[in-house]
Amino acid sequence: MKGTSRIETPSYVCGNCGHRSAKWMGFCAQCRNQEALVETAAPRRSRQTVVVESVTAAPSAVRDRHPVGIGELDRVLGGGIVPGSVLLVGGEPGIGKSTLILQAADRIAGSDGSVLYTTAEESVHQIQLRARRIGVTSPGIEVASVYDVDDIIAAAGERHPGVLIVDSIQMVSSAQVGGTVGGTAQVRESAARLIAFAKSSGVPLILVGHVTKDGSIAGPRTLEHMVDVVLYLEGDSDQGLRFLRGIKNRYGSVNEIGVFSMTQQGLEEVPDPSGLLTSQRDASAPGSVLFPTVEGKRPMVVEVQALVVATDMPQPRRAVTGLPTVRVHQIIGVLERHAALPLRSFEVYVSVMGGVKISEPAADLPVALAIASAFGEYSLGHTAAYGEVGLTGEIRPVVRAGVRNAEAERLGSGPIISPERQGRLVDAMIASGFTSARSTG
Repeated sequence: MKGTSRIETPSYVCGNCGHRSAKWMGFCAQCRNQEALVETAAPRRSRQTVVVESVTAAPSAVRDRHPVGIGELDRVLGGGIVPGSVLLVGGEPGIGKSTLILQAADRIAGSDGSVLYTTAEESVHQIQLRARRIGVTSPGIEVASVYDVDDIIAAAGERHPGVLIVDSIQMVSSAQVGGTVGGTAQVRESAARLIAFAKSSGVPLILVGHVTKDGSIAGPRTLEHMVDVVLYLEGDSDQGLRFLRGIKNRYGSVNEIGVFSMTQQGLEEVPDPSGLLTSQRDASAPGSVLFPTVEGKRPMVVEVQALVVATDMPQPRRAVTGLPTVRVHQIIGVLERHAALPLRSFEVYVSVMGGVKISEPAADLPVALAIASAFGEYSLGHTAAYGEVGLTGEIRPVVRAGVRNAEAERLGSGPIISPERQGRLVDAMIASGFTSARSTG
């Protein structure tokens, strides 16, 4: 009868992205891979019993979170790790992902039992050397060098650890799936099997992921949707600062940030990032201003610096670090139009010190004051500023003004220039000490 046939018809699968086609082709129509599709039989689904419960029924067991024991990590996680949850930690090579995860494993194994650390990139000896270097002392961490996802699940099923760690998901593969290791099909299938094991067993799963050149986690974009928590570790490797950002969290707030300092003994917590980020600031230097930013619920004072240099080039250079380049270009245009600063004949460099990345519009005003200070060659002292600058030269209010003021005052900053005190950019420049421009001749 038409539509009721259960005969399994063969299909053709791309080994790179896993795209399935009803007919053979010499390339993949989805990812444009030039390898021919491989014939495979569609697997028969086994019927499973579906458990249906009332939405008002009381839960049979409370699945509470367990603190890791590292304050900055617990802050980003929202208090700890939830049983059966899946965490994805991404970051550039050498930024400290494996070090952070190994330190977390040491704290977890010291309080909640064993941790199974599976590595597909390094040998067991390499993990042991890192553990000695950073001072890992807990005997409850078991390490295995394994590449097959089924072997990882089998080992975790036998030991039932407190936490399962897979480093990294892009190097794990399955013999039942075609394609190269790290390809879309392999990463998606391996992650799906590991996540299914974590949900059914209640064992928390931590996946370490590589990032691409544009900063996103390598593999299928659906990988970030499959997990419960996505964390990014980033920072300035020259200064040793590391920032752990919560991009997604089904069990807590997002956009939280944890601050660490990389040392010979591993990552150390930074409980007062404002004091650390401003400790080397020269308050007498032109072009430097303090900016009280808010990351999630956490206020943090950073230093914004600007440098203005005369040039004969027809198109002066604009270099920006740690801020959206488009917004800095807008601020330069506003300064030219409403403050009569002839920046078209000057190169402008703007940077947030310490490797911090700022995306909120509240950074507009400190950027404008830093550029004006560098142009006018005068010092802003301990001035702090925040506010969004409009294209017509007005300063608009931003969220969490009270928290910003309190953090700036805690560090002894002053005066504080804000939308509540100055409504126009020109008024804010005058309040900061701007009186005259340098000679352009």
